[in-house]
Amino acid sequence: MNTVPSKRPADGELSTPAARRRAWWHFQFVDHAVIRHWWWNLHEIAPGVWRSNHPSPARLRRYKEMGIKSVISLRGNLRKSPMLFEEEACATYGLNLIYAPGFGSRIAPRKDAFASLRQAFQTAQKPFVVHCKSGADRTGMAAALYLIMIEGRPAEEAMQQLHWRYVHFKRAKAGVLDHVFRVYVAARDATGISFEDWVETAYDRDEITASFAMWRKGGDWQSVIKEASI
Repeated sequence: MNTVPSKRPADGELSTPAARRRAWWHFQFVDHAVIRHWWWNLHEIAPGVWRSNHPSPARLRRYKEMGIKSVISLRGNLRKSPMLFEEEACATYGLNLIYAPGFGSRIAPRKDAFASLRQAFQTAQKPFVVHCKSGADRTGMAAALYLIMIEGRPAEEAMQQLHWRYVHFKRAKAGVLDHVFRVYVAARDATGISFEDWVETAYDRDEITASFAMWRKGGDWQSVIKEASI
């Protein structure tokens, strides 16, 4: 987890009108912010906990007006236009910006990402919003993990955060995120292990990736898990 100081400078990337224009056009058309002006993918998953796609500075102002106090980004602390504008706007509106690294939209999370995200959840002052780029895959994973790790909800319920209504598709490559929970549920049903104990002692992203690839080719997921020795 990486918390960004509220007055972090933009290292010159937005310091001139020309640089700001270049960054703004990149944000709008390369990062597809122009689509997100109208489509927020914003949903409350628990009291004071929201999920969304990447917010613009104008939307961060709206979030502040809604009472949001913290923003958790799953996109990484990179010096690119979306992050630069987000850092600037969060500093302007007094929002606490936290980065939770280690999540990808089409890969199983790094093992250390789970603990990093839990720390972010526990550190962020509520109400808070968690987001990736589109608010579909990584954000769905994070929302499910919040329900499991913080709210103590069953994995089967939490997995509904990875759903087509949020523009997440289980048969696409991003379905590997669902598969993490399928594998866990199989282990839990066999041994009674908790999710966090499973992550600590048995989580293997390579085996999960391999068994998901087999499942996408048409295999029954229960048989695939057994054949992959997970």
